[in-house]
Amino acid sequence: MIDYTKYFNKRIKSVSPSGIRRFFDIANEMDDVISLSIGEPDFQTPWHIRDEGIRNLEKGHTWYSPNRGFSELLKQITEYYERRFGLSYIPGDQALVTVGGSEAIDLALRTLVDEGDEVIIPQPSFVCYEPLTVMAGGVPVIINTKNEDHFRLKASDLEASITPKTKLLVLPFPNNPTGAIMERRDLEEIAEVIKKHDLMVLSDEIYSELTYGGRNHVSIASIDGMYERTIVINGFSKSYAMTGWRLGYALGPEPIIAQMTKLHQYGIMCAPTTAQYAAIEALKNGDRDVNKMRDEYDMRRRLVVDGFNDMGLSCFEPLGAFYVFPCIKSTGLGSEEFCTRLIMEKHVAVVPGTAFGKCGDGFVRVSYSYSLKHLKIALERIREFVKELENERQG
Repeated sequence: MIDYTKYFNKRIKSVSPSGIRRFFDIANEMDDVISLSIGEPDFQTPWHIRDEGIRNLEKGHTWYSPNRGFSELLKQITEYYERRFGLSYIPGDQALVTVGGSEAIDLALRTLVDEGDEVIIPQPSFVCYEPLTVMAGGVPVIINTKNEDHFRLKASDLEASITPKTKLLVLPFPNNPTGAIMERRDLEEIAEVIKKHDLMVLSDEIYSELTYGGRNHVSIASIDGMYERTIVINGFSKSYAMTGWRLGYALGPEPIIAQMTKLHQYGIMCAPTTAQYAAIEALKNGDRDVNKMRDEYDMRRRLVVDGFNDMGLSCFEPLGAFYVFPCIKSTGLGSEEFCTRLIMEKHVAVVPGTAFGKCGDGFVRVSYSYSLKHLKIALERIREFVKELENERQG
């Protein structure tokens, strides 16, 4: 037998698999399971977007695109960011189309992070930031955001985490898994710290279109002095229900995008052409679809938040993305045990808060990107489970 481990890259070997997929995989092997574990819209990609992809396949438009992406798509992306968020980028110099937002995050980290550089990552947050930092040779520095702050990053906590080795802040808002957002005043305070210490920011804005309560997303790149310090990451998966199309993009200073493009050129070459044609249609004519899906998510959001609070699992009101992050400490169980027993006993799959950082213990992530019917059944099963746990504690 060959000992393959001696051939492994030590950084890759040190990284653990995603904690999100484990409960999803268990759910797939069981009957009658309602899975609220994956952050994927239950909507189909709007028909006019699919039709554009199909039309271009039928025309035989199946060749490579330029490395950065089709010029028309780059143009539409930059016009979209100017229209929605008041930010102007030059399509040919400051934009790059990638295979999902995840590739863009990886490229940005590998472009900016040298061996031993520290990258500040607020948690709970999406699972990729910490391992991708490690794989780039960086050192993750974790800031634990708090329930009482509605999981927002505070400038004082950022200041306390900075050392001479700090190079980059990951800013993951609207947030997965908590649904937290950062408002303009929060970002202005953060920006002062960033400028003071001459840092860069990776702003993951994949949920930028999914904000509620009359609030519009504010990009930190729009804050005074931050445009030149920010790499914006976004994509089509969440806003346009295009997860399987695997298309994202990065916007930022021309010298950084040029280096990211070089990595993309050698590692990927170009994003899928069919997806790019579809994305052009999404940006041109998809605003109504986004608004319709956002309104539906908002209705589900209020149902799920009220449901958890009514059953005694306190849940702050998330104002972004499509997740709630209820506290389950009152049940006496940790996150892993709660989720394991819930799926085994009630056939409902949710994700332990620990999948998103150690500070997530005592919480679970519940996605409401599912139908009202499924959400109502799942909430009733969870209510029964919580009641049974209460009876156990009372003996």
